[in-house]
Amino acid sequence: MKKKIFLLLIAISTLFVSCFEDLDDNIQPASDLDIGNFIYRGLNYFYLYKADTPELADDNFTNQDELNTFLSSFETPESLFSFLKSPQDRFSLLVDDYNVLEDALNGVTLNNGMEFGLVYYPDGSSNVFGYVRYVLPGTDAESKNVERGMIFNSINGQQLNDTNFSGLIGLNAYEIDLATFDGTTVTPTGQTIELVKQQYTENPILIAETLTVQGEKIGYLMYNAFTRDFDPQLNAAFAQFNADGITDLVIDLRYNGGGSVETAIDLSSMVTGQFNNQVFANELWNADRQAEYASPKLFNNEILTGEAINSLNLTKAYVLTSKRSASASELVINGLNPYINMKQVGDTTTGKYQASFLLYDAPAPNFSKNQANPGHTYAMLPLVFKTSNSVGFTDYADGLFPDIQLKEDYTNLGILGDVNEPLLAAALNDILAIPQPLNRTNVQFKEVSESKSKSPIYQLMIAEE
Repeated sequence: MKKKIFLLLIAISTLFVSCFEDLDDNIQPASDLDIGNFIYRGLNYFYLYKADTPELADDNFTNQDELNTFLSSFETPESLFSFLKSPQDRFSLLVDDYNVLEDALNGVTLNNGMEFGLVYYPDGSSNVFGYVRYVLPGTDAESKNVERGMIFNSINGQQLNDTNFSGLIGLNAYEIDLATFDGTTVTPTGQTIELVKQQYTENPILIAETLTVQGEKIGYLMYNAFTRDFDPQLNAAFAQFNADGITDLVIDLRYNGGGSVETAIDLSSMVTGQFNNQVFANELWNADRQAEYASPKLFNNEILTGEAINSLNLTKAYVLTSKRSASASELVINGLNPYINMKQVGDTTTGKYQASFLLYDAPAPNFSKNQANPGHTYAMLPLVFKTSNSVGFTDYADGLFPDIQLKEDYTNLGILGDVNEPLLAAALNDILAIPQPLNRTNVQFKEVSESKSKSPIYQLMIAEE
């Protein structure tokens, strides 16, 4: 009897192993042609700028064989994607691993905690230096005492320049060489700091506090990404602003490259509250999809969890911006402009008014993950619609221009959230009707990139469709 049971167990085990092996064997790696067909189908269906690429026209290929011949003429999926993109498209994205992309959408990245910008030397050379913008809590950079305002000009002993910086800042571990900058000359100090990246989930709310300035209670929110998962924390920050009785609000979006459309609507509804169900923004899709998909984005009174929005009912708000403020950051400014007095302080924004959503290699129109081809992990975030505000303003490719122009001075960045930090001080002066200092324009330099440029969702605006 025991021998029969033993033999039965062996047979069952063998059957399960065989089944698993069969399942594995049935997943065939996708060919470049398979991936090319996915790219073509997705762009042909949803791409905002479909009309700019003749090959994407519905009648351009007479049959699948003709299309396959065209697709097979490209060496890689990336080269095909690049060819099909419109010349006016700076932002559509193809990735070869959607798992990394999904993590980034949830605020999860490999990160050492040092967020920085990269700037050309003022001597006209191709050399660049980095300046630390802020340090994320609980990261390697914080433990190594990295601080806002630190300057570095080399990584692993290599002088940073406009051709090598991308590879160097993309390393999972590196050593920065510190320097000083006096507005003219970058001078190495001989000090180094070794930094190591780890998987990290960033709370986009870096600072949320109520400042008391000359007896006035002013809310200050430094918000660095429109990350949907952190909407409850954002709502809680506005509950505190309400409890503190603030009369004015400064939203710091100078380093915010964007994110969720829905979170942008929620934030705007928290600032206001008196415009519930009125049009916040409109959508403009390609000609084939406009009638079916376009719908107005409305101010609302609850976040994704169903929790009621904590609204301030303000009629004026201040926003701090830079050239790195993009997509959902600009959507907030543009969407609120027709309704309340939005005072923009800082620099001109990026100029990104188009939204994307995630397409997997699955049947149209859903292109959903649960139906995705298991033979590869390519996915796309193509531009699918552009936004306009309630009075029709859109196409701000040159960015949104500040009411009070003031660029950051790398020799005097100040402390974020401090009333003397230059951009915040300029907003506070306007709130309190204090004349702005004369001759505030500092020597300007060209920023070439930033740490966030390594994110797979860099400067994207994500629609939840």
